Amino acid sequence: MKKFLLLLFLCASGSSFAESLVEHYSSSGQLIITQFVSAPFPHPKRAEGHTYHGEMFSAKDHYSDSSVAIFIPKGLRETGKLDFVVHFHGWRHHIGNVLPHYQPIEQLLESKRNAVLIIPQGPYDAPDSFGGKLEDAGGFERFMAEAVATLRQSSALQNTNFAVGNIILSGHSGGYQAISSILDRGGLTDHVAEVWLFDALYAQTDKFQAWFDKAHGRFIDLYTEHGGTKEETEKLMASLKQRGTSILEGKEGRAVAAALPQLQSGTTIFEGKEGQVKAADLQSNRLIFLFSELPHDDVVDKHRTFREFLETSCLGIMD
Repeated sequence: MKKFLLLLFLCASGSSFAESLVEHYSSSGQLIITQFVSAPFPHPKRAEGHTYHGEMFSAKDHYSDSSVAIFIPKGLRETGKLDFVVHFHGWRHHIGNVLPHYQPIEQLLESKRNAVLIIPQGPYDAPDSFGGKLEDAGGFERFMAEAVATLRQSSALQNTNFAVGNIILSGHSGGYQAISSILDRGGLTDHVAEVWLFDALYAQTDKFQAWFDKAHGRFIDLYTEHGGTKEETEKLMASLKQRGTSILEGKEGRAVAAALPQLQSGTTIFEGKEGQVKAADLQSNRLIFLFSELPHDDVVDKHRTFREFLETSCLGIMD
């Protein structure tokens, strides 16, 4: 019902969708929707558009929007370091429907986690995983520098001298490709504390594994039966087993996770079922594989899983 009312509100408003969204969330925090030079698009590799299954997606209609949404929750504590959650949407979406459809802002507010949410516009309503400028070397570092400058100039934050703290990279479906490139060559990898894939491990698996092997941050791979990610996920788990990584499952996994602090080193993975794992499962492990029976499009918000990952993350709690 909330999604329906928000969509109705946006459609009924005589102003632009950006103004409508900003107004809608004004009581909960500050939403900034602006244009970034460092945004994924436009990009030379899509200057002529993109063809998928014989259908042409023009550069003008699908690869020219440089919008970025930034949300600062009301009550955000300023500690000198500011943590970020950067979320990448999947195919055939744009910011104007990602926010009401998957409710990442609502889930951040429900979690009460002390972080700023950023959602860049990817390919606009196109079946394409290309991450644009965020696939370029140093592209993510430039993007975050522009985000910080925007916050210092345009937001309600009082402390303009904050530094970048922890960064969580989250992606649904085709959002995986931008994340893999960021981990491989985007810069700021020493700040990336967690990576969440919502039915999104289609390829570039070596880049995710290389990041984890080096950083030992929390990596969550949620996959489904028919979302196209199960085979790649099973290949990754098999590869980890071959190199001696043990797998914990179910109640046994929870018991061992609670008892063995060395799990924090990232040498053991936890395998469970989304909707059944407990917060302790998610907090005590670093390599986490969750199978979901939900449809591909429901994995972010149907069970408030984005909120659950936030609540068990490295992020602090707001006052």
